Amino acid sequence: MTRRVAIFISGGGSNMVSLVDSMTGDHPARPCLVLSNAADAGGLTKARARGVATAVVDHRPFKGDRPAFEAALNAVLRDHAPDLICLAGFMRVLTEGFVGGWQGRILNIHPSLLPKYRGLNTHARALEAGEREAGCTVHEVTPELDEGPILGQSRVPVLDGDTPETLAKRVLKQEHILYPAVLRRFAEGDRRPIYLP
Repeated sequence: MTRRVAIFISGGGSNMVSLVDSMTGDHPARPCLVLSNAADAGGLTKARARGVATAVVDHRPFKGDRPAFEAALNAVLRDHAPDLICLAGFMRVLTEGFVGGWQGRILNIHPSLLPKYRGLNTHARALEAGEREAGCTVHEVTPELDEGPILGQSRVPVLDGDTPETLAKRVLKQEHILYPAVLRRFAEGDRRPIYLP
């Protein structure tokens, strides 16, 4: 059975592109929707160019009412009937109410070696701490921020003279390799973590 995948984005969608482009041939999943909370997200154009349906649920009219925003997300999802959700640079924190309804079926990629550096500004924090290694993590989403079971990690060395920007670029290249690899296994029902060098 082919799994239907909805991908949530907020910006340019480079991880979304790597996921969509990987779901071909004998892949056990196919993209059914790219959803953004921002109408001007560059990734929406990239998704349409790949023939993937898109939708926008702007979070701003729901200021102070996350349950209403998430109800609007779920209304769109009902129309597209995904089996899995991949968060790919979706810059909104989802509540327990939403996550609970998708428990075990929602993935996220985070630009650090979790459990280190949950939340934002991960690269700057890693450099400030003197880390010699950084990377990215794909995990199942749970109500606790960036705390779900780890499904994959990829590591990159921290180089002398690195800035948050140069480190972010190298980590992002690994994200584009790791996330598709994890999604393929997860869609096949295999939740064992993948560790890339």
